[in-house]
Amino acid sequence: MRGAAMWRRRGVMAGLGAAAVGAAGWGLLRGPDTLGPDAMAALHAVPLTPPDGPLATYHLGHSLVGRDMPAMLAQMAGHDHASQLGWGASLAQHRKGDVPGFEVENAHPAYRDAAGALASGDFGAVVVTEMVELRDAIRWHDSAEHLAHWARAARAGNPAVRLYLYETWHRLDDPEGWLERIDRDLAGLWEAQVLAPAMAAPDVGVIRVIPGGQVMAAAARAIEAGRVPGLTSRQDLFARLPDGSTDPIHFGDIGAWLMACAHFAVIYHRNPAGLPHRLARADGSPALPPPDAAAPVLQEVVWQTVTRYPATGLAATVG
Repeated sequence: MRGAAMWRRRGVMAGLGAAAVGAAGWGLLRGPDTLGPDAMAALHAVPLTPPDGPLATYHLGHSLVGRDMPAMLAQMAGHDHASQLGWGASLAQHRKGDVPGFEVENAHPAYRDAAGALASGDFGAVVVTEMVELRDAIRWHDSAEHLAHWARAARAGNPAVRLYLYETWHRLDDPEGWLERIDRDLAGLWEAQVLAPAMAAPDVGVIRVIPGGQVMAAAARAIEAGRVPGLTSRQDLFARLPDGSTDPIHFGDIGAWLMACAHFAVIYHRNPAGLPHRLARADGSPALPPPDAAAPVLQEVVWQTVTRYPATGLAATVG
């Protein structure tokens, strides 16, 4: 690849112009302890060998991970999984042991203490995410520093571990626009201010990206363009509040299934086409599935999105 411009041209969003603006602004934000877009592109261009079997997977995050999505992913992949969650928890709060909602969110069989789980070396893949509002996380919670901490901890436990940063999204009612934030924040925040400084830190190595926000945006655009039978709007991907209104940030069962497909595609280097869409939640109850005709369309949206984004580690090995 020949620099950041080519990398951005291979991006996945319909709003590539916004991403390019974010990348252009990267140079103004860079300090001495970060990687520029060319260096990031070079690292992410190195092929990552597809796993030869199930990878025990650890999830560190909050309610945009949740209990159900990792459970659905485990059903798709046949792997063991564990997690540590919180209410809007930052990577810093997980590190400091000051996790909002810790007792409630981790009252389930898949919970394992994060530090102990990573030190054990039991996990072949570790997926972490940062709290949103992401700008607040960067400013007040030192996102890059704590991403680097968890990456080093995972590598100390298992030098062969595959590390992933799970990119998420902001509220549907964000005053700057939900799609607009997803398009802009990938380059401007997730890459430039979280991922690049973390990867520049000693003993961190390459962290790849599960582009959850990009998948949600691509799915929403496909739905609202009338290309997904049985679904009509982005709200179909989100949960419902007790009064019947749309939860403005948390996915529902269909959104959780979509994110599980995205994780599966990136971790296993496999098109999710044909994976089951009738799955169970973490508590064993049946999840609401996407309509039968919608599932293959959404699976193709996932595959097209993740394979066109180099930071997944797939672009260099697929097609």
